[in-house]
Amino acid sequence: MHPWNSTVGSASLKLMLKLLPRLFQRRILIEDSMKSKVASLFIAQMALPPPDPQFVLRGTSAAVHTLHFNCGGQEPDVPILFSGSENGFIHVWNLKTHRVDTALDGHGRRSVYCVETMGSKDRLLSQGRDQRICLWDLAEGRTSVTDSVFTENVGFCRCSLLKVAQGRWLMAMAAKALEEVQVLELPSKTSVCTLKPEVGAKLGMPMCLNLWQVCRTHELVNPGISDITIRPDKKILATAGWDHRIRIFGWKKMKPLAVLDFHTATVHCVSFSDHKNPKERLLAAGSKDHRISVWSIYTQT
Repeated sequence: MHPWNSTVGSASLKLMLKLLPRLFQRRILIEDSMKSKVASLFIAQMALPPPDPQFVLRGTSAAVHTLHFNCGGQEPDVPILFSGSENGFIHVWNLKTHRVDTALDGHGRRSVYCVETMGSKDRLLSQGRDQRICLWDLAEGRTSVTDSVFTENVGFCRCSLLKVAQGRWLMAMAAKALEEVQVLELPSKTSVCTLKPEVGAKLGMPMCLNLWQVCRTHELVNPGISDITIRPDKKILATAGWDHRIRIFGWKKMKPLAVLDFHTATVHCVSFSDHKNPKERLLAAGSKDHRISVWSIYTQT
């Protein structure tokens, strides 16, 4: 006799046919539950808020237009941050106490929009809306302007420095003529050359200068960028946005990595620190809201 013709076989078949829909339904429920959990986890990860600043520097009493770190010295040198503000002051911030060590006033209370050190934290260059580029001697507590260059340009274009030898620098700055760029040698202030557009070209007033070697170019899709800086290890870059945000990109493929949303007004400037230990490196952002946010980006990327 065939087994399906037996009473036992017939009962087993009926039981299997009865349970089969329940098994399929249970499998569907399990799969739906797993998908729901994965989706919830993905949404939770996407909804994570941006990191908070490591600390915030307050006390400039004006919009911050430029920042520059000097953190590469030997102990007991204290890592510092220079900031230039709309009220004409340059503040020297102690990054251990998070307070101002010194306030420099050399631009007639006109906005300062560029500060850079020249080899050490005791030699400082600053540029202001008074049409002067000042050279400072800050050694042994001094706060004096030792020399200056009159730019003859009324725009907002920052000058750019490039070290060419020990104690010698090239400085590019917007010239008196609307579309020209002048290059000087410092500290002698000797004119090296004047860059002029080709005949018939109408390039307009220079808005940004940088003396560097171009290796490739990228187009950023976020409009309204006030400043761009690349981290010393050449792995990431940061942009300062008119939309109050700081954006972090991978340098190799320009992949967006993070959006730092803290400020309540335009972010004017961003700067990476030059700590020798990469894990100590910081990102600072200065804003129209009078605040400087300082971020630990190394641990975030």
